[in-house]
This record gives sequence, structure tokens and C-alpha cells, in this order.
Amino acid sequence: MLNQIPINFANRVAIVTGAGGGLGRQHALALAARGAKVVVNDFGKKNENSDELTAAEMVAKEILDAGGTAIANNSSVTDQVAMNEMAKQALEKWGRIDVLINNAGILRDKSFSKISLEDFRLVFDVHVMGAVICTKAVWDIMRDQKYGRILMTTSSSGLFGNFGQSNYGAAKMALVGLMQTLSLEGMKFDIRVNCLAPTAATQMTEGLWSEEILQSFRPEYVTPAALVLVSEDAPNRKIICGGAGTFSSSNITLTGGEFIGRGYEAAELLRENLSQVCSRSEESVPKSAEAQGINEATKAAKSLSVALP
Repeated sequence: MLNQIPINFANRVAIVTGAGGGLGRQHALALAARGAKVVVNDFGKKNENSDELTAAEMVAKEILDAGGTAIANNSSVTDQVAMNEMAKQALEKWGRIDVLINNAGILRDKSFSKISLEDFRLVFDVHVMGAVICTKAVWDIMRDQKYGRILMTTSSSGLFGNFGQSNYGAAKMALVGLMQTLSLEGMKFDIRVNCLAPTAATQMTEGLWSEEILQSFRPEYVTPAALVLVSEDAPNRKIICGGAGTFSSSNITLTGGEFIGRGYEAAELLRENLSQVCSRSEESVPKSAEAQGINEATKAAKSLSVALP
């Protein structure tokens, strides 16, 4: 086996949202175990008349008891003022913010015909606006220090669709779009932005998979991907899918395309040539949105026997 250098987060400060349980908790524990100072965020109201800890406080205590460094934050990611205050608190306490893992999320699963617009908006508010608010709270800090690692939590439901999850799937795909642009805007400041699409056992898989296979989909088996995607030598603009110890990459691609023609009369020609338009033989991963226009201009110039400037 190769002599591997451990991924280390010593002297790094990380914020993990939705870290009171599940996947977020595992991310927070793993970061702390590798030296990071961690802000454990999860929405939970504190009962002033009780000594009972919130979910975030329990995870922070777990880190502290293990010899790590952590503080808890019980605010909602949808609260802009609270998230700005959370970033300010981390900055004042530790002097920097290096890592943000946007993990907080909720489910309101129903088929599209039955889902209310209120539940659709709520899922968007938490997943999309929550990630935007938290990222905005740390973005200028990371720009100023010329270092940052941001991870969005997407889902196969967004990448590929899933019955009964139109709200969740649309929100999770929106995070991919956010990542694509932020990864470009942050590049010159060494802010690297990636997406993680975790897989977990669900009620739909019960009865289909053995108990042994179901146990393979524990959240801690996804966390290694998170560690890589927010590490010092992290990639940029990647979508990594993980579950049961298996990892793969998903890409937004562009086919080579075909010049069909201009005007309304091209509709029938496009219909006839749709299989060629959709052929993946010349597929590529564009570096930015400009790639589509460049590809189209190149095809048009070739068909018209003219040179591009």
C-alpha cells in the first residue's frame, strides 16, 4: 500500500450546518478528530428551565469530551442575522473560517399533484437559501484570507429525479448550479466549491436489500468524501456521489451537437436529427456557461464555411 499522508485539519476552522445528527454529525466529528475547530450548527430551541442539551450542543460536547475543540450554534440556516452572527463568533474566537459544509436540510415528500406551495417554498428556503445565507456569511472572510473550502450537499434526487421529491430534487439541483458559479468566482481567491451527493438507506429500500447491505449505507461511510472535498488539496467544481463505501463522480455534460439550421422551419429537421443531437460520442464537461455558445458558434461557422474571429 502507498505511504499515504493523512488529511489534516489542524489550525483550520470549520462550520457544519445540520450537524446535530446523521451525516452532519459524522462530518463534524471527523473534522474535529483531524484537528479542526468546529462550529456545530443545528436548529434547536433551548429550554431555559431545563439542563437538557440541544442536538448541536450534544455533538459539540461529544467533540470536547474526545479532546477536540467545538462550539454549538442552535440557529436556523434561514436566519440571515443569526448566520452572520455565527460567522462573526467563529472569526472572533478563532481568527478565521476555512471550511463550510452546507448540510442542513428537511424533507416534505409528496407527489407534485399533492404537495402544497408552502411545503415547496419551505424546502427551498432551508436547502437553497440556507446554503446561500451561510455561504454569504463566510464568503468575504474567505476572500480576504485567500483560502476557503465550501461543500454543498446535493442529492441523486436532484441529479436524476425521484418520485415524490419534486421540491427536494429541484432544491438539490439548484445547489449544483450555485456550486458551478461559486467555484468559478472563488478560484482566484483559492476558494474551492464542490458538491456531495450522499446515498442512504430509505423506507423504499427496506425489503429489497438484505440487512447487511442496509447497514452498509451508514452516514459515516459517506464522510470520507466530505473530508477530501474540503481538504487543503481539495478539487474544485466536483460532484462526488457516495454510499456504502463506493464513490463516483457525476457531471453536467454537453454533447457535440449538430448544426440544424435557423428559423421555425428547423423544428422538423431537429426532430429528425434528435438522436444525433443527443449522441454522447463527443460529450464534454464545459468549463463554464460560455462553452455552449462557443460550441454553437463553431458549428454554425463550419456549416457556413466562415472563420470565427
